Amino acid sequence: MISKTNTPKLVVTVNSTGRQAASFVRVASAVGWRVRAQMRRQDARGLVGLELAELPGVTLMTGELDDPSLVSRLFKGADLAFVNTTHWGDETQIGMSLADAAHQAGVKHYVYSSMPDHSTFNKGWKALPLWKVKADLEKYIRTLDMPSTFVYGGIYNNNFTTLPYPLFRMELQKDGSFVWQAPFHPDDPLPWLDAEHDVGPALLQIFKEGPEVWRHHRIPLTFEVLTPLQVCASFSRALNRQVRYIHGPIIFHVPVPKGYHEHLLALEEVLGRQRAPYYGPTMYYPHEAIRLWEGNRGMEEYAAETFLVEERANGQTWMGVDDEEDAQTEGAESVVGTPYSSVAATPGSMTDRTSLSYFMGAC
Repeated sequence: MISKTNTPKLVVTVNSTGRQAASFVRVASAVGWRVRAQMRRQDARGLVGLELAELPGVTLMTGELDDPSLVSRLFKGADLAFVNTTHWGDETQIGMSLADAAHQAGVKHYVYSSMPDHSTFNKGWKALPLWKVKADLEKYIRTLDMPSTFVYGGIYNNNFTTLPYPLFRMELQKDGSFVWQAPFHPDDPLPWLDAEHDVGPALLQIFKEGPEVWRHHRIPLTFEVLTPLQVCASFSRALNRQVRYIHGPIIFHVPVPKGYHEHLLALEEVLGRQRAPYYGPTMYYPHEAIRLWEGNRGMEEYAAETFLVEERANGQTWMGVDDEEDAQTEGAESVVGTPYSSVAATPGSMTDRTSLSYFMGAC
């Protein structure tokens, strides 16, 4: 357990401009920890990279994680590490090399952002491709003699956008209302997480309590459990607009990377048509996450505050237009969508690069 007199000298993060890692870097810096934050060179020139570089105690290490020389230097002298691998490059090989390097460097607590493999729970459920990689890496990390903990991210509140991305688009209607269409059953409970606001404080507490409490433990980072109808009701109250939920297939308005497209189709089948629990049947939440961080931000607060800020940052202007006089908030409702099928709309103008940079959420 880490006490005030035994603060770790150095904590390592990778892919540090992502929502999870950036949230933790900010909090770790704020409490006086030193952070060695790896990020890709092009990410270091972006807004988040520039922000993190200015934080006290943060040292950037720029480069690709498939570079053995960078990985060998990354954990040198480090006490702690938070690792969230992504599908840039060979995620399996990168994840194994990171774990090996941390183990060899004597990292005292290695926290990995994992996800479940649904095919291990039920023979009729497919594995979601991008999650299975993480599940397999968790298995590998468990074989190492290294104190480790595994956090499982819920669905990011921050995924919602009026931009034409699949699965979490809040589509603005001509009357000023919104429609969210997704394959989740209207009454199925889903785990939610405000990643930028709540991942950092929760991870900080995990590291403070240490492997004595959390060694080899799985922690679902979920602070609120809401059905799709309840999500729409939260947005409706926050925005004072009607927000309707349509239970239907994922619509692809813009091109998405092939791997993510396959992942979404598997999600549509397993979590949608088959109604498998998001984390599988063996996890219970949100009590552990709330114990770690009671100051979390719920969906309604997110929708009332942060959603509007993110929309402005994305160049959207609907927030400045008053609703029509006869537009009244009518709450959320469920509309049964078209029968399930794979729907591919005409691709929009978004580039693959733009799409790929967005699709880093838990889903």
